[in-house]
Amino acid sequence: MIALERIDYADGATALTGWLARPEGSARAAIVVYPTIVNCNAAVERRARMLAAQGYLAFIADFYGQPVEDFAASGPLAEALRADVDIYRARIGAAIDALRTVPETRGLPLAAIGYCMGGGAALEAARAGQEIAAAVSFHGLLATSHPALPGAVRARILVCHGDADPMVPRDQVIGFWEEMDHAGANWHFHAYAGVKHGFTDPASDERDLDAVAYDASADRQSWQAMLGFFDELFGG
Repeated sequence: MIALERIDYADGATALTGWLARPEGSARAAIVVYPTIVNCNAAVERRARMLAAQGYLAFIADFYGQPVEDFAASGPLAEALRADVDIYRARIGAAIDALRTVPETRGLPLAAIGYCMGGGAALEAARAGQEIAAAVSFHGLLATSHPALPGAVRARILVCHGDADPMVPRDQVIGFWEEMDHAGANWHFHAYAGVKHGFTDPASDERDLDAVAYDASADRQSWQAMLGFFDELFGG
């Protein structure tokens, strides 16, 4: 199994802990992985290792700088972090800055991906004009209080979305499309019919929540979509 290396970093006075997965050979690109609302867990660690197996340096970001006891405890932490979009974007950007300090990233393109809340975080990084080549969202949140301004989005965007996700209804999807068009972004949107929130995590079916469900087909298709997207950007 690919080991995860602890990387300590900070956002202002908040101490944060990231986890880095390294490929066996030279890396093709460096990827920040923004986790779900519960922060780093087994599902996100698995994705970082999968990225490393494909030749990428993968860095799991830390949203809170403190342990998350359970799903119920994550809500107040997320609400407090996202209450001010500038504070939230600074926390998101701190992970990108931390990844850049890893010596092996010198000269490499950077990208960001994320799951659920982390998918929204990857999109916020793009909206903020971070110097990343790509932002990929898996069942991520699409709404924002600060839509992208024209010309601000440097990253190419890929969104993988469950069309039956009650947390991201159809009007938010259309609003996101219109936002990206207004910003002049290069964006791609994959929607999976009948698929709910959390479709990439088999543990979704254990949470007894109507909004979330694992979908093996959407999981496979979305991962392959990202890999193909990265092959185009970073070489096959």
